Order: sequence, then C-alpha cells, then structure tokens
Amino acid sequence: MPAGDVPTRSNRRQHGRGWRGWSLRLRLTVLTAVLLCVTLVAGAVALTSVLSRSRVAALDGIARDRAVTIAALATDDRLPEALPVAEPREIAQLLDASGLVIASSPNASRTLPVLVSSELAALRSKAGDEVLVTTAATTYDDEARVAVRATTYRGAPVTVVATVPLAEVRGLLGALRVSLVVVVPLLTALLAWVIWMVLGRALLPVEQMRRAAAQVARTGGPGSLPVRDADDELGALARTLNEMLDRLEDAAARQRTFTADAAHELRSPLAAVRASIDVARAHPAAYSTAELAEDLKGEVLRMQALVDDLLLLARVGSAPVVRSPIDLGRLAHDAVGAARPVDGVDVGVAGSGVALGDPAAIGRVVRNLVDNALRHASTRVLVTVDDGAVTVEDDGHGVPEEDRQRVFERFVRLDEARERDSGGSGLGLAIAREVAREQGGDVTLAPSALGGLRAALRLPVDAAPGPGGRDPGP
Repeated sequence: MPAGDVPTRSNRRQHGRGWRGWSLRLRLTVLTAVLLCVTLVAGAVALTSVLSRSRVAALDGIARDRAVTIAALATDDRLPEALPVAEPREIAQLLDASGLVIASSPNASRTLPVLVSSELAALRSKAGDEVLVTTAATTYDDEARVAVRATTYRGAPVTVVATVPLAEVRGLLGALRVSLVVVVPLLTALLAWVIWMVLGRALLPVEQMRRAAAQVARTGGPGSLPVRDADDELGALARTLNEMLDRLEDAAARQRTFTADAAHELRSPLAAVRASIDVARAHPAAYSTAELAEDLKGEVLRMQALVDDLLLLARVGSAPVVRSPIDLGRLAHDAVGAARPVDGVDVGVAGSGVALGDPAAIGRVVRNLVDNALRHASTRVLVTVDDGAVTVEDDGHGVPEEDRQRVFERFVRLDEARERDSGGSGLGLAIAREVAREQGGDVTLAPSALGGLRAALRLPVDAAPGPGGRDPGP
C-alpha cells in the first residue's frame, strides 16, 4: 500500500471478502436456501426410514399370518393341493425334516425348496414353537422376509416357510433416493429464486432510502428519504431518519447563521480594538496603558456579550426541551433584580402565576424583555405576572406597527436605538422569541397603556397544581 493510502471504513467494506462481503439479500437467500435444503434432506431421509419400516412391518405380518395359517392346516391334515397365498410373488412351502418339498404355493416349485437345507436348519432351531420372521436370500429372490414355523403333518415333523420379497420396498427406497438426489436440489433452487425475488421486493424501499441518503451525503445539502405509504417498520424508519436529517439540517443552518453573524458583527468591535492598539502604539506618550485598557474593556465586554448571545441562538432547538413548573412571580423578581438599573426609571412587579417550561430559559427571556424596556423607558417599567403570562411595559417611544415584526430579526435596531451603548446588539428580542417558541410559547409586541411598548410572553400552563398548591387554571 502506498504511503498515505489509509484504508477507510468504506474502502474496507467495498473490498470485503467472504460471507460479510455479500449483500444482505444474497446472505438471506443463501442462508434460507441452505436451511431449506437441509430440512428437505432430513425430511426425505425420515420419510424413507418411516416408509421402509412400516412396509417391512406389513410384510412381516403377511408372512407370519401365512405361516400360522398353513401350520394350522398341516396340523389338522387339511392341506389343499396348492398352499394359499395372496400377495404378488408371495411363496409358501411345507418342507419335511430333510428339506424336501411336501406342498407349495402355485407360484413355487414342488421340487426346489425356497431355502437351502443348511439355512433352513439354522432358522428351524431358532423358531421352535413360535413363528420366526427374518430377512434372508431365497432361491426365488435376492432378499425376502421369511417366516418359519415348526409343526407336524401326519405325525411327522415339518416346517412351514412363507416368504414375501423385498423388491417393492427396494423400489420405494430407490424412488425416494431419486427424489433426494434430483427433486430436492431442483426444489431448493426454485425456492431460492422465489426467496431472492421476494427479498428484492421487500428490500427495495431500503435500497431507495440508501440511494437517497447517498445523494444527501454527496450534495451535502438538505434532503429527505422516500417514505412508504404502508405504516410498517420501514415507513417508521424512513420517518425517523427524515426527522434526524431535518434536525441535522437545522443544526447546520444554525452553524452557518452563527458563522455569518459572528463574522459580520464582530468586525466592528475588532476594528475598534485594532484602532485603539494602533493609536497606543503610534502615540505611547499621549495614550497611556490605563486609558488603553479602559477603552479595550468596553469593546471586549461587548464582544463577549455578542458571542454569548450568538452561541445561545445557535443552541436553540439543538437539544430536547425539559419542562417543569415555574413560579413566574419569583422569576420576574429575579429578572428585575439582575437587570442593570437605569437612573430615573422605576421598575415594578405585580401579580403572580405559574407556567410550564425550563426555568433558566424562561428567565433569560424575561431578563431580555426587562433589559429592552429599561433601554427605551422614560421613567417607568411595569412587569405584570399571571398564569402562563409575563407582560413587560414601558413609557418610552414605543415601536411603530410596521416594525413590530422586524425588531425580532437578528441585529435589527431601530433608528432611535442605533447608538450601541443604548441600543445593544439587536439580539435581545430575537433571543426572547426563539427561546419562547422553543418552550412552546411566544413573544408578541403591542402598544402599552403607559405610552410605550408592551411585550407579552405567553407560556403553556401545567395542568397540575403549581407551587404552593394553587391551581394554575386551564
């Protein structure tokens, strides 16, 4: 491998070999086909064994019954001229002590015994008074089920031999072997093809989602995955992935907005800092270090506040919202206490109430509304609290109706607030509305009875009793 050619995860996937390098469709098809083939082979073997055993047991019953019947006829001296048989190629003979044929069935010779004398003697010694059934080679068939019964005929000891050939069983086993060798592979191949087609149709939505995801990854822009009409697992997966892509796109948009806003708004304070440093370097005697530090302090604090506000806006919507009951009266008093006082402006808080939300986030919204009112008030700011509502009013110049939506945009400052020291960065109301909406509420502007602006924060109210046991109402 050349230097610098580092194998990535995707490269390793593409060059994977063996089982893990196969597609999911191929792996499922092969695995299912193998299991199916093993099942069919096991079933064929089991069927062969069961049929063979059942057929041999049936032949044993036929041979045993034939031997018992003929033995009874011989004992009663009622033997017919030809011994009775019923099954195809079934043979019955009555042999004397020396192995000569006394009587036989119509399809057997009257001179050629079905068993040779040595084998007959061995079977006769085992049979005794019971019927012995065994497999043996006869003079008529290669192999047959043989039933032997010792009895007497006209006072002399004789032996009844009844045989049923195993050719039928061997033919059945041969047919099953053919099915095992020929039919099972053909059936496995057919079912594997069916499984391949079914899996192809089943995994088609997954492939469509993969292609759509690859397109989104290549373009790096917004996109969505196709959603099936059926409300199944794949449809739920597509919807979940689309929600994830939307959140990722929102996060990317927030990052782009943060970068653009930071680059735009930090340019002026950085230029002011650089100008101060250049002046101090060019005129060290006229520009003392203390004066430089004092001038830089204000710009640095302004940049710090700006960056904090931008980071807060960038984080809005990036994490799940955890809501809990909030005492809005206490939160309003805390916000007023944390606000920077303005000479000649009186701030009052009236009422109490509860709401549902994140206390830290809602506190930031109320502080921003109070700070905005203090910057524009002439003599008075009034904060009114109720269940699910906080209203901040001032007696300033107010905001014209045509500008009441525009002031919620980032870095928007009206003409009377263009001065940075009084107008701020233009992010206070934008932060207030975005955070309020993230909490399930909103911020609206309207004329105030005091003569200035009325900023109203609306929040959801918990259905459970609020702090202190009071019911917050609907």
